[in-house]
Amino acid sequence: MRQALKLARHPVQAPHPNPWVGCVIVRRGRIVGRGWHCGPGTRHAEIVALDEAGPRARGATVYVTLEPCCHYGRTPPCTHALIRAGVGEVVFAMRDPNPVVAGRGARLLRQAGIKVTQGLGAAEARALNEAYLKHRATGMPFVSLKVAASLDGKTATRAGHSKWITDAAARKHGRKIRAEHQAILTGVTTILRDDPHLGARIRGVGETWRVVVDSLLRTLPGSQVVQSGHCVIACTSNASPRRQARLEAQGAQVWRFPGRRVPLRGLLRRLGAHGIVSVLVEGGSEVRGSLLDARLADRVYWFLAPKILGSQQALSAVGGRGAGRLTEAVHLGQARIEAVGSGWLVTGTLSKYALNPTSSRKAGGE
Repeated sequence: MRQALKLARHPVQAPHPNPWVGCVIVRRGRIVGRGWHCGPGTRHAEIVALDEAGPRARGATVYVTLEPCCHYGRTPPCTHALIRAGVGEVVFAMRDPNPVVAGRGARLLRQAGIKVTQGLGAAEARALNEAYLKHRATGMPFVSLKVAASLDGKTATRAGHSKWITDAAARKHGRKIRAEHQAILTGVTTILRDDPHLGARIRGVGETWRVVVDSLLRTLPGSQVVQSGHCVIACTSNASPRRQARLEAQGAQVWRFPGRRVPLRGLLRRLGAHGIVSVLVEGGSEVRGSLLDARLADRVYWFLAPKILGSQQALSAVGGRGAGRLTEAVHLGQARIEAVGSGWLVTGTLSKYALNPTSSRKAGGE
């Protein structure tokens, strides 16, 4: 099962909205098949492992990190393939909360005379799929906050310069974190100031969605996020229809919300309804602060550079209303720190849906 859990993380890019799944097939004490899932429309981990095992799968034990599926989606059911292959036992770590599976996969295997064991490595499998589990439970995406700041918590100088506070090693690590999320969310001020790319820029990793909180549609049609072809801009009813038309002509999706400010909870719910299960918030002091004030974030990745910028006019990493008393401060659970390049990365959990620290879970199965 440890091998299966490791294989689940093999893809360079997260398989969202599907879960991370790894599979190992063992016959007479030897591994005869290995597999992992790479995302919607690709073969499931069990099918990859069965194909490698071939006839050696008959009578073998299958170790898989998630209950095998039993329904027709983009691919046929894994339970049917396991039954046809004549495996002797299936050991899976966690039950699939997907209502079309949710125990039915295990039941079908047992009815076919296959021994089924559940729960081995369950805690690790659940932690691996925290975003998938939160989305299934709430309909909301898992929200991570990423910050790159000086020791005194500044993300730009008093003159607005922000490139680069952290070094190349930290930025490379940050791109790996991007690859684990379906969408990157930021505020319009960051787009106007830096015109960031917000892509992972890692070989083998496709485009992530860029989500811009922009009440009045100030985002420029020629900006990198719009030109990526994977851009959602959230605005309010006060935004100009003409600006909306120009952005949509460049391929952006514009979502309007009532009121004078984009409701972050409403935006996250809509993203979740569109199958976005994980969001990394990268920019926007006020966006980060508002998410923390509303307790909408699940995890934090805080890159610290060994620099002090000073000045009360310099931009702070977190805005929003903030804490009036120390008892109202946001506390990190399971906090840990590690050296990255010339600086450090602090990680911690912010909600019950963040199941374990992930700073040591290297992207791409590294």
